[in-house]
Parts: sequence; C-alpha cells; structure tokens
Amino acid sequence: MKTLRRRPKRSLRTILIVWFGLFSIIPLAFVTAYSMVKYEKAIDHELSQRLSGNAREIEVVLSDLKANMQQKRDRYIRDPSLIYHMTVGDGSTIRGLSTQWIRNDNVSSLTFFDREGRMLSSVFKDDKDNVRSFMPVQDAVFLSAKYMADVKDKKELSLAETNENQKVSLIIISRVNGSGGRTVGYLEQTMALDRVFVQRLKNRLKSELIFLGDGGQVAVASHQDFYLYKKDFFRSYLRPGADPFFDLTVRNNPYGFLTYPLNWGITKFYVALGASKVEAKAVLKNVNFAFMTVVGAVIILLIVTILITSNWVLKPLYDLVDALQSFESQEQAVTIPVKNDTEIGLLTESFNEMSKKISQARGDLRKKITELEATNKELKDTQTKLVHSAKMVSLGQLVAGVAHELNNPIGFIYSNMTHLKDYSEKLIKIAEVAENEPAKLHDVKEDFEFDYIVKDLPKLVASCQDGARRTRDIVLGLRNFSRLEEAKLQEIDVHQSLDTTLDLLHGEIKNRLEIHRQYEPTPLIHCYASQINQVFMNILSNAVQAIEGSGHIWISTTALKDFKGSKDRRGWVQISIQDSGKGMSTSTIEKIFDPFFTTKGVGQGTGLGLSISYGIIQNHGGEIQVRSEEGVGTEFIVVIPVFPPLQEKNPTLTS
Repeated sequence: MKTLRRRPKRSLRTILIVWFGLFSIIPLAFVTAYSMVKYEKAIDHELSQRLSGNAREIEVVLSDLKANMQQKRDRYIRDPSLIYHMTVGDGSTIRGLSTQWIRNDNVSSLTFFDREGRMLSSVFKDDKDNVRSFMPVQDAVFLSAKYMADVKDKKELSLAETNENQKVSLIIISRVNGSGGRTVGYLEQTMALDRVFVQRLKNRLKSELIFLGDGGQVAVASHQDFYLYKKDFFRSYLRPGADPFFDLTVRNNPYGFLTYPLNWGITKFYVALGASKVEAKAVLKNVNFAFMTVVGAVIILLIVTILITSNWVLKPLYDLVDALQSFESQEQAVTIPVKNDTEIGLLTESFNEMSKKISQARGDLRKKITELEATNKELKDTQTKLVHSAKMVSLGQLVAGVAHELNNPIGFIYSNMTHLKDYSEKLIKIAEVAENEPAKLHDVKEDFEFDYIVKDLPKLVASCQDGARRTRDIVLGLRNFSRLEEAKLQEIDVHQSLDTTLDLLHGEIKNRLEIHRQYEPTPLIHCYASQINQVFMNILSNAVQAIEGSGHIWISTTALKDFKGSKDRRGWVQISIQDSGKGMSTSTIEKIFDPFFTTKGVGQGTGLGLSISYGIIQNHGGEIQVRSEEGVGTEFIVVIPVFPPLQEKNPTLTS
C-alpha cells in the first residue's frame, strides 16, 4: 500500500512568488534607482575633483607670478642708480630706468614713490602692450598712509583689487632702502589678470573661468555671458558652509561649476571653474536606459524562473524529503529511483551517491583521524625547520650587510697606510740628512714636501682613527640590532656628520675630486647617529666610486617646514648629494634600493649599502629620492625629520 504524501499547510509556489517579489524584484528596483542617482553624483564628484585640481593649478600659477614679481623687485631695489634718484626725487631719470625694466617684465605697471609717499613716476602698459608713463605735474599723488605703515613693519605688502573694468589687479608694494638701511621710497608692482590672461588659462585648463571679488561680484571671466549676471548672483556659493559645486546653464548647455578661494597677501578673492556636462548627461542617459532594460529583463526572467521552479522542483523535492527522513533513522545507504535526466535527476543521483559515500565515510572516519594526527605532528616538525631556515637566511643577510659596512672604514685605513708609509720613509730620510749632512737639509725638505707632510700627516692619522672608530661603531650597531632597547637617540649636527664622512673618504678624494659645500642653517636632528652616518657614508662612497678620474661632488643642506603636506612645526632637514659621475639608466634606478642589487663587478659590492640606507631613513620617518641621467650624474636627496616617529611614541627616550 502506497504511503500518502503529506501536503504542506502553505503553497510553496505562493511563497516563492512572494519571496522573489519582496527580496528580489523590489530590492533590484531600489538598487537600480539608487545606482542611477549615485552614478550621477559620482559624475559630479569626478567633475568636482577635476575642477579642484585645476583650481590648485591656478594657485600654483599665481604663486609663480608672485615669485617672479618678487625676484624682479629684488633686482630693481638693489640698483644703486634707482636708490640715488629716489633719494633726490629725480622722477624723470626713474621713468627712464623703469621704462627699460618694464619692457622685459610681465607686470602691467611700475610706480615709484619717495619716502614721504609722493609719486615720482609711473610706467605702465596700455591695452596694446605699448609702454606709457605718467608723472604728476601739478596735483601730487600719494601712496596710501595705511599701506606705508604696513610696509614699514615688513619687507612688502601684497593685495588684490577687483573692480568692474574686467580685470583683477595683483599688487605688491615694497620698501626701498638705501645703503644705510634708511627708507628712500616705495615701489608698487601691478600685475593685471585681464581677459587675455583668463583666455590663456581657459585654453590650458579646458575650463570656463570666473574671477570673483570677495563679495561675489564678477571681476573678469572667460565668457561674455558671465558679466550679465547680477552682482550678488554668486554670493550664495561663497558663504561659509555652502556647497562650492553647483550647476549653471550657459547658452543652453549644462555646466558644473566649482568655487575656490584664492589669497593674494591681505586680500581674498575667488575663482569659479566650470566644465561642460553635455557628454556626461548623454552618458548618464545611456546608462539609465541600460539599467532599465536590464531590470526589465531580469524581472521577466525571475517570473519565468518562479513558474518553472514550482512545477519541476516541488515533486522531486518531496521524494528527497521522504528519503532524508528515512535516512536519518538508519545508518545504511538509502537510494531513490531516478525519474528524469534533468538537473533534478542529477540531484537524485547525487543524493544516492552521497548516501553511499556517507555510509562508507563513517567507516573511514576513525582511520582518517589517526592519519591526520600523524600528519599534524609532521607538519609541526616541518614548521620548526622552516622557521629555523628563515632565521638562518636573515642571519646571512645581516652578516653580509655588516661585512659590507666594515669594508668601507677598513678600506679607508688601508688606503691611508700607503701615504703614512711614504711620509714615514721621507721623515726618516730627512732625519738622517739632518744628522749626517745638515747643509743639504733645506733642499731635501723641499724635495720631500716637508711642509705638506707636516700639514697632512695629522689628518691621515685622524682619518685612520675615525675609520677605526667607525669600525667600532658598526660592531656596536650590530649589538644594538639584537638589543634595540639599548640604542639611544642622539642630537647631531648634519653638517658635522657630512664633514666627518668626507674626512674618512679623504684618501679617495684627494687630488681627484672637488667638493662643493652649500650648507644652510639647519636645526639639530634627533636620530641614531651611527645609522645616519652610515647612510651618508654609503651615498658619498658610491658617489666617489661613480666618478672615473677627476670630477665634482656637490653637497647642500636646507631646512624645511613642510614636506609632502606634513606640516610638522618642528620641521625637516633636507640633504642633497650630487656627483658628476656616469649616471644610471631608468631600469637601474627602479632597482637601486633592492637588496643584493649592484652594478659593480663580482666581489666588488654586495648590493646591500643603499638597501640598508633606505631602511634606516624609513625607520627615522624620512625619505630617500634619487635622480640620475646617464652621462650627467646622480643626485640623492635625503629628507629627515627633526624628531623621528619613535621619539613621539616614546618620549622617555633620551637624546
């Protein structure tokens, strides 16, 4: 008698339809709508990022303009003729001088005032770029007393003027001092950001531009239509907290605009950059159409899937449920007859195979557990051996690095011994002549360069002592490598470290290389002194070896307040070491800091020097950069913070 199959209380077909509707179609529609909105926002965000980059480029352009004006200003106010004629109030001669200057300058006007602020002369370029001049004849023209007061306290005063004459005037007012430091007058430089300048920027940045005053009024723009807007139209986009990105239609074309603040001395003004959204709108329309098409196709496919699933899956599923229920009550395999060759039939065959394999697996399980325990023990033994092998590899690399580092100071001592031997033989010879033939003593001393020996011998001895001390420091550094808690930060002078390193290299530099030092005042840095000296030694030694025959090495230092956006109030120190050697190719530069990479012959280098140096500077929170050109030379730039990150994390470390 056939057992009746139990009927479910609820229809699975109905449940599938409701489930697919609630958890598939509705979420899919929501995700589609959300994706279209987010995609449009992503387009606006990408456009905003692009315009923001253009705005920063404008900042750089203004900064370059200001630097150029300051450079020309410094040249003008140092001219003795200008200082003299400003002292005596000779406006005619000043006009002649400034007329020649402005022809080679990109400013729009140069105006000179005497020490009381009275205008002496003004030269300027008109709309056709012709140079014209103005000298007050009857009514005197004075410089603003407020500006004069501000300039007295500092070297210059920068301000910008925005008006309705379609330009922005960038002004620098500078004090002119005589030889005794006494103020003899003032110089006003004016750079006009007019429509020609804005048009060049537009062609360069591929964006529409509007320069706005602090109140939002249009000063100069790249499109004539922008002058037609009301004076306060853009003011709402400049308020604190307002979204700087907004949409604007220009000649029936949609544009996205971004307002960006600019500073010129004491004056703040704005630039609005715009890019067309026509192509973005077209792409968005196609994307939306594609989204809707895909959603419609997916909905239809889901409905068809529901119908097929409910008709083809339910009956075989009941058979599987019955078989599973019987399989749970016995340990032997249970099989179900295969009634079709579809995926349901394949599922039934899989169930039958699974039933047989489970029965067989139960018998093999205990055996497998025993084998796994043995394998686990073997894996633990292998792991121990691998860890030991990794330690030995690390130890080998460390030993190779220490051998490389010891080779340099020992080499310096060895190279100096030749000169010491030569000097000692000459001194012995001079002593013998002084004892046996005093009359020839003077001639022998000149032949043997006795004065030079007396001067150079202490240096060679000191160099050997420094080499021995460096060897000792390397051994101490190896001990500190294994016991880092004993390593201490020290306060060192970068210039002294560089000079000491050059002294150690004196034997290789002498009579062959010329050293050019350009040291600027720099703060003392807190670091692991022996490691930083090791970096200088590696770089300078490579520079010396890179020069075949005679050559030059340039060393410069400078203090930095800002490095790659990190405005640490304690600052950074930058060291540049440049040689006139053979240089390196691009492929070599890419591998220069890799361990064991070297361009030297076999037995001449381990390839660890620069790799170790790179790690030292990284651990100090700094950076090494390299620039090179074949046939020209190589430059290494090392930037080190005054206080490394370790000092910040553990303030108890002593200097």
